[in-house]
This record gives sequence, structure tokens and C-alpha cells, in this order.
Amino acid sequence: MSAPALDPVLTPSGNPSGSPSGKRSGKAAPPPPTTPARFDTALGWSDKPGAGLALRIVLCALALLIFAAPFVTIFAGAFSNHASGSSLSFLPHDSTMLNFKVAGERGIWDYFTNSLVIAGGGLLLQLAVSVLAAYALARHRFRGQALILTLFMLTMMLPEEVIAIPLSLVLGHVPVLGIDLKGTAWAVILPLGAWGFSIMLLTEFMKDIPTEIEEAARLDGVGELRMLWQVVLPLCKPALGVAGVLGFIMIWDQYLLPLIAAKDPTDYTVTVALSILRTDPEVGSGVVLAGAVIALVPSLVVYLLLQRSLVTGIAAGATKG
Repeated sequence: MSAPALDPVLTPSGNPSGSPSGKRSGKAAPPPPTTPARFDTALGWSDKPGAGLALRIVLCALALLIFAAPFVTIFAGAFSNHASGSSLSFLPHDSTMLNFKVAGERGIWDYFTNSLVIAGGGLLLQLAVSVLAAYALARHRFRGQALILTLFMLTMMLPEEVIAIPLSLVLGHVPVLGIDLKGTAWAVILPLGAWGFSIMLLTEFMKDIPTEIEEAARLDGVGELRMLWQVVLPLCKPALGVAGVLGFIMIWDQYLLPLIAAKDPTDYTVTVALSILRTDPEVGSGVVLAGAVIALVPSLVVYLLLQRSLVTGIAAGATKG
């Protein structure tokens, strides 16, 4: 006698009762979704109120105080009527613009213009040289390539003080041309035209560009210059942002090179002018701090404009490979 057939009873979800969901199709039921906390870290912190959140807030506030305190005191002293180098505060006392007026009378704006010309021209030349050198080293193979890369790395290990005297002699009498570049902006721009760091950075970034893209472009008849300009450079925007920010700051902060390349105090840059203001007995700390604020603004502007490219480039380099 055969057992009577039982009709399956459908559950509200549409699956027969007595049979687990998903087994009829041979697939396991997916686990319930979990939403990770936004502030999860290796220490197990979360955004929930507790000791971890309090500790994170304290550490962030401490880091902000350490890094922001010097900038706040510089700005406060620059606008203070009685600024003192031994007792700086976070708020200006008797706010005034007199410090900037005195700094301007001491020629700070002329030095600032010299720095802008040198930083702008030097950065353009540096990026052009770095891009061309990196493209040759990354996308082509030739004899002596490893030696050239080693030489670029060696230039990064030489302190400026070691090459100061030889560089001063070369600038005073350029070989082959026999001209004197001292007292001109070219005396500072040309030595900064090639920087080993930016060349190495762009070289490593260009090596990661897939060769299939280059091969497809060559099949379409793309030449070397067009390949570099329309194919390679658009893919290197994050690295160019890093090289641009760090290159500008490196050129802007130069002190020894503008000092040995100048023939007259009017040839100095703003960084050298700050040392002159500091030793001037007729001006106070407020004037020096006002000059420091003027010298600080371009670096902040460049960083704020290119911070997205800087963060993207650093993240791309950290996750490379």
C-alpha cells in the first residue's frame, strides 16, 4: 500500500514548508549583510561612544596641536603690535598691519617676486626634464640604463654644502659658453632643472602603464611625442601632482643656492631675505613673522590646489603591484 502524496504547503516566502530556502536550486542562502563601522582600525576603534572614541579624539587633538601650533603662533605674531620671539601666543595682541608695512619697506615684496619667478620657471623646467627622462628610462631599453638610474640616486645623496663651491665656480664661468650667470634668475633655475626624486618617481609610475596600451597606439601610427603627450601623461596625473607639489616646495625653500648665485642683495629670494630681516636690529620679531607669513602663503596655496593629486599619487604608489 503506497503512502498518500502530500501537497507541499507554501510559506509566505514562496518556498515549500519543510524544505530550507535555497536547497531546491542547489545554492546556499547568502549570509546576512553586515555594515562595518566607518572608524574601524587595527586597534578596534569604532564610532560608538566609549573609551576607544575618547582616546581617538584625544590623539587627534594632540596631533593637531603639535602641527598647527607653530602656524597659529606665526600668524598671531605677524598681526600683533608687540610680538616677541620669546613669548608667542595663539591670539594677536593689539592687531595691526604695521608689521607687513615695515616688511614691505624693507623690500620683502621684491624678494617675493624673485622667488615666484625662480619657483615658477624652475618647476616648469624640472617637470619637463623629469617627464622626458622618466619616459626614456621607463618605456625604452638601452645600454647603461641601470648606471643612469644609479647616478640619479647618487645626486639625491649629495648635500648642497658639498657642491656649493664647485657650483659657484661653474655659475661664474659656464663651461663651453663662457658666460657669467650670477646675478640672474637662470643661475638658480638651471641647477634645479633636474631633480633625481621626481625623475625616479615618474619612472616608477610610468613602468606600471600596461604595454598593451602603447602597442595599440603604435598600431594607429602614434609617434613618440604624441605617445608621451596623449597616452602616457594623462595616465600619470597623480604622479605629476606629487612631483609638482614637492618640486615647488623644494625650489621655494632653497637658501644656499640663491645665496651663492646672487651678486647683489636685490637678487636674493624671500627665504634669504628672512635671514636678513632677522639680523636687522631696527626691526622686531613681528616684522620677521610677517615676512614668514608672506613666504608661507604660496606653499599653502600650491598644496591646497594639488592636495587631491598628492593624496591620489601617494595612495597609488603605496598600492602599486
